[in-house]
Amino acid sequence: MINSFEVLETVQMIERQKLDIRTITMGISLLDCCHSDIDIACGKIYDKITRYAENLVKVGEEISLEYGIPIINKRIAVTPISIIANSVDGTDYIKFAKTLDKAANTVGVNFIGGYSALVHKGYTTGDMNLIKSIPEALAITEKVCSSVNVATTKAGINMDAIRQMGKVIKETAQLTADRDGLGCAKLVIFANAPEDNPFMAGAYHGVGEPECAINVGISGPGTVKTALESVKGESFDVVSETIKKTAFKITRVGQLVATEAAGRLGVSFGIVDLSLAPTPDVGDSVARILEEIGIESCGAPGTTAALALLNDAVKKGGIMASSHVGGLSGAFIPVSEDEGMIEAVRNGSLNLQKLEAMTCVCSVGLDMIAIPGDTSAQTISAIVADEAAIGVVNNKTTAVRIIPAPGKKAGDTVEFGGLLGRAPIMEITKFSSNAFAERGGRIPAPVHSFKN
Repeated sequence: MINSFEVLETVQMIERQKLDIRTITMGISLLDCCHSDIDIACGKIYDKITRYAENLVKVGEEISLEYGIPIINKRIAVTPISIIANSVDGTDYIKFAKTLDKAANTVGVNFIGGYSALVHKGYTTGDMNLIKSIPEALAITEKVCSSVNVATTKAGINMDAIRQMGKVIKETAQLTADRDGLGCAKLVIFANAPEDNPFMAGAYHGVGEPECAINVGISGPGTVKTALESVKGESFDVVSETIKKTAFKITRVGQLVATEAAGRLGVSFGIVDLSLAPTPDVGDSVARILEEIGIESCGAPGTTAALALLNDAVKKGGIMASSHVGGLSGAFIPVSEDEGMIEAVRNGSLNLQKLEAMTCVCSVGLDMIAIPGDTSAQTISAIVADEAAIGVVNNKTTAVRIIPAPGKKAGDTVEFGGLLGRAPIMEITKFSSNAFAERGGRIPAPVHSFKN
């Protein structure tokens, strides 16, 4: 039971430490919207989204005002569109993207996720058609986000899909070149994608989910950093305990918001995602937490160990605070969205290789990484493959959201604005992975995946 004391205890966190609820995300099943006529299918999709999410923004704002808790984003996630589109006679899936965008604008949400395909073991016709349409879909819509799951621990890694996604990323960047490749910021390639993730761009509503559910993503890097400032010089045992206690308090806020939102909207309470989600604002950085633990600059030796401790302590504290924990849950390390990460890249302590090592222990993977615009599709595919391998072998979610910024070179900067922030262009190796990326086929599942 959440009481008023717990709410009052968070006031200082909200006012001084940038604690917020990063998102309320409504997941909506579109399985009953299938139809062979694409216009009828799109009409059903629009009607269902606008019916269920009609009051989502209003309820979020009401809860924010009543409890004094900032709720930054209100979002929608839907059943992967490739599943719905499989029933359509035709291949022009852009109509689905336009319908999602129109529905998102009608109800006033920030983003809508689910222009997605799950191809970790192979393609259906709908998967193939949707993936081909992703660059155009992300270029012509404002709020639509896309994701493709290319690997799982059980199935292995679909290298045909990864090869194709390198080309899709390049084409998306070119079609949004006037915005520094911004379309790529709305596209995530996953291994072991969760079905209840509230965070964009990777959110979709899995087929095992209920008809409609509310999932909440919390935040709070500034709150954790402030708590650690009071235990300078203490042992790692104390550091871990401090993070756990802080994560418990933060998660209770998320539990309150999720319970209230689900009740008022008359839908299921899905999960609270415990992930620490940074922003470009000073004082809201995961990198600064790692530095508070004792690293001079994020990326220096010890960074991966500090991040592992942080991720573990956040999860341990969070699972005691909520009976509905899911999504990704841990700590995000998106470069462009974290002012401490940006500075670390600028001063040379953080590079792509160190980021890849950090993804072995963080919440997701290589997130919001900007690279030179002339990087080849094969090199991008190989980066995705490396990250997928980390996820598959370690039985965890990993992902890549990478932006080959057209016309930019290493050392330049791209400005996206808002929560997407600004990204320093990171240097890429000059050595080729072309022959590797072009092999295709499937990298088999690891031996430890056979647990039936």
